[in-house]
Amino acid sequence: MDDFVQVSTATENREAAVKLAQLVVSARLAAGAQVVGPVVSVFWHQGEFGTGEEWQLLFKARADRYAEIEAHLLQHHPWKNPEISAVPIVAGSDAYLRWVNATTAPGTAE
Repeated sequence: MDDFVQVSTATENREAAVKLAQLVVSARLAAGAQVVGPVVSVFWHQGEFGTGEEWQLLFKARADRYAEIEAHLLQHHPWKNPEISAVPIVAGSDAYLRWVNATTAPGTAE
């Protein structure tokens, strides 16, 4: 079975997060997405220390689709330089991973 990742990004509001989630999942780049929030972020940005509320997105995907997900998010994200990162899913139930694999395999009908 292929390797899998959880890809994350964040937006400033729920509506933008849901829109990105719908775009990525409807394109079958990710099997599903969760929108979590609001979350409190503490960060450095453009040389300044700040805090704020964000809405986090978590995508379930095949590792070999990461570059496409990143490109899709960069194209549609409302921020110029959003955080987009991936962590490996090192273990998961067979049924769950089969679902991610089948749902996001290249060439899967939309």
